[in-house]
Amino acid sequence: MTAVNATTVTPGSLDELRDAVLDRPGTIRIAGAGTAADWAGTPAPADTVLSTGGLTGIVTHNPGDMTVEVRAGTPFAQLQSELGEHHQRVAVDPARAAEGATLGGLFATADSGPRALQYGSLRDLVIGATIVLADGTVARSGGHVIKNVAGYDLTKLLHGAHGTLGVLAHVVLRLHPTPQATATVAVPCGRADMADLARRVADSPVEAGAVQWHGSGQGGRLISLIEGSDDGSEARARRLVETLGGQAALLSPDEATEAWDEHAAAVRARPDGRAVLRFGVVPGRLTEVLDGLDRDTGGLDHVTAAPRTGVATVALPADADVVAAAHRRVAEAGGTSTLRQRPPGAELPAFGPAPASAALLRSVVTALDPDHRFGRGRLAPWVPLPEGVRA
Repeated sequence: MTAVNATTVTPGSLDELRDAVLDRPGTIRIAGAGTAADWAGTPAPADTVLSTGGLTGIVTHNPGDMTVEVRAGTPFAQLQSELGEHHQRVAVDPARAAEGATLGGLFATADSGPRALQYGSLRDLVIGATIVLADGTVARSGGHVIKNVAGYDLTKLLHGAHGTLGVLAHVVLRLHPTPQATATVAVPCGRADMADLARRVADSPVEAGAVQWHGSGQGGRLISLIEGSDDGSEARARRLVETLGGQAALLSPDEATEAWDEHAAAVRARPDGRAVLRFGVVPGRLTEVLDGLDRDTGGLDHVTAAPRTGVATVALPADADVVAAAHRRVAEAGGTSTLRQRPPGAELPAFGPAPASAALLRSVVTALDPDHRFGRGRLAPWVPLPEGVRA
């Protein structure tokens, strides 16, 4: 949300970004491509919208060291395309990349994708960053050396902070080689069977880089991604088909592209009049939580689930009590959950019950941004709005 008389500034360099923070009094909302504008808490009206649209492009790419420094407003798909010319990549595959999501936006929302099973999230790939704090301080942590661990904590604090604490200006990431080939194995299965099938994939020697299920109701299919050499990936995929048996099949390249595109579309789905919840629990409790949510809501739809990492996305009725109950169910299973979509004007809880660590989070906000200039409301109620301020 933006104040009626708010101005938008679009700095084109680190110096301009620092000056924008120093010269603009009051509160600031950081805006990237807008693909997650309704995620997390509803932002309070801001005096200034700080667009990262001018902070784009690669700063330094060291192909030999397999590192890249890139400006935070760079569209992630563009970055991957440029790195691909050197047969390298950032080994995450968030669904929002197809919508133009920026690197900074993905980092701020802790978004990842199916390959998180093997490579982790952006948090696991960051080795350095340049950040502008609320008082205009330019803070740098890490660097271009993968073994350098200095200052990691400050950078990782911004991962999933939803535009609070500071502005990510540049980020340094470790890279991975682009595989020669990929292969996908698919097997139709209900939600009740996905955990067992995924366990069989994990127990096999094929080393699948991603294992995902998506469907509606109880029906759906499990897809597994295998990367490697031209001959090796197909041979491993055929071995997995034999291991799974039944209706398991090796998809053709076109079928595989379609399968992963369908999965990404399901993750991005924004069904009218529904709320979308993203949550994570220990893998062993994923099916239990999904079944509980199914009973609570009268039937889930647009479900995507990663049975080996315990992460899922579900669509729910846009009712505050239903969403709050869903958050509680996840919390009772030891997990965390975040609202990823709300219909316009709907007042829905963004997060579940505050964990004990919320007190530490509030202390960090007070230390880095004592006036709550950045992203007011995004982390509410874990980080309450200052007294007298309403979202």
